Amino acid sequence: MPQDSAPPLPREAPPAPRAGHSSAPSGKGYHTAFDWIDAARAERQRAGLVRTLRPRPADSPLLDLASNDYLGLARHPEVTHGAAEAAHRWGAGATGSRLVTGSTELHALLEAELAAFCGFEAALVLSSGYAANLAAVTALTAPGTLVVSDAGNHASLIDGCRLSRARTEVAPHADPEAVRAALTGHDGRALAVTDSVFSVDGDAAPLPALAEACRTRGAALLVDDAHGLGVLGDGGRGALSAAGLAGDGDVVATVTLSKSLGSQGGAVLGPARVIEHLVNTARSFIFDTGLAPAAAGGALAALRLLRREPQRAARAGQVARELHDRLTAAGLAAVRPDAAVVSVRAPSPEAAVGWAADCRAAGLAVGCFRPPSVPDGISRLRLTARADLTNAQIDRAVGTIVATAPTG
Repeated sequence: MPQDSAPPLPREAPPAPRAGHSSAPSGKGYHTAFDWIDAARAERQRAGLVRTLRPRPADSPLLDLASNDYLGLARHPEVTHGAAEAAHRWGAGATGSRLVTGSTELHALLEAELAAFCGFEAALVLSSGYAANLAAVTALTAPGTLVVSDAGNHASLIDGCRLSRARTEVAPHADPEAVRAALTGHDGRALAVTDSVFSVDGDAAPLPALAEACRTRGAALLVDDAHGLGVLGDGGRGALSAAGLAGDGDVVATVTLSKSLGSQGGAVLGPARVIEHLVNTARSFIFDTGLAPAAAGGALAALRLLRREPQRAARAGQVARELHDRLTAAGLAAVRPDAAVVSVRAPSPEAAVGWAADCRAAGLAVGCFRPPSVPDGISRLRLTARADLTNAQIDRAVGTIVATAPTG
């Protein structure tokens, strides 16, 4: 079964045209061409899975526990200055793909400093963390490769597996022995892929055991450290550094610049020969416009600030544990966090949506995860434990979540 299966869409004939709509030709098209969308929308509404865009103002009055700004750097003056300075110097856009005109000296500097900070030989910056995962999975596999993918992996890893044309086996969540069993008997190239910290519940993968399982079978390990960079490891150097795996010749990491570093973009970290291979073969790198200079400049400024203020990483973890302890003490079902994500269970998709809306009405922004975004089908609130939250803001957040919790 796909890891992120959406509810099946109706297969019956399209519904009759609504009042005021004709099935006759109109201009160069037909009113009925997209009537199937109405049926799909009705199915989402019945399942309580309708999603809407909610543009936020520049100065939102809400207390933010919904974003991925783990270290509170997205609006830090040094980071915004770094972004603005880069835009003034290099322009608003990269002007082309990285292999044409889209690589600047700024990109190269960011790659060098990011690799050094995380403990890897080399890095390659892409336009998003999603693109980085697609690049890594597809470029390191081929038809005949076996990919073993954790059941809780992010959609970008799942899509990378689908696009790779490799044979993919989904392993039970955070189960190194299942990975070992899946690799047993395979003759040829193999790759295990996992998040370091899973975005739904905030639990960490058993990376040392996964690496050992891979090594006994000659497989490589690819780890998406999007939620570990800036939070885990010495001074926020990431989950691979914390596990003693950073820089190993059979380990590749991907990161995003849009969470702890408060900017935008993604990167692949690993041995220099792996990065060189991606430059020559990864389609989501070769055929995509390079990361905008402002995003590269902002990320570089944030990275340098984190090096100077490593206590930010520890503070994010401290806030996460305090949120968990206080919410569970109040009787709510929350998963103990391994990084900066705190997951609080809701009884149903509808209850989760209502709970998040009630929090918003009370001045608190929280995340709301529902199927098909959650692989286990359990809806929950997802809270971001930001390093810059004050004790008074933590008190306010806990009080609001508890007061608005659904009953029954």
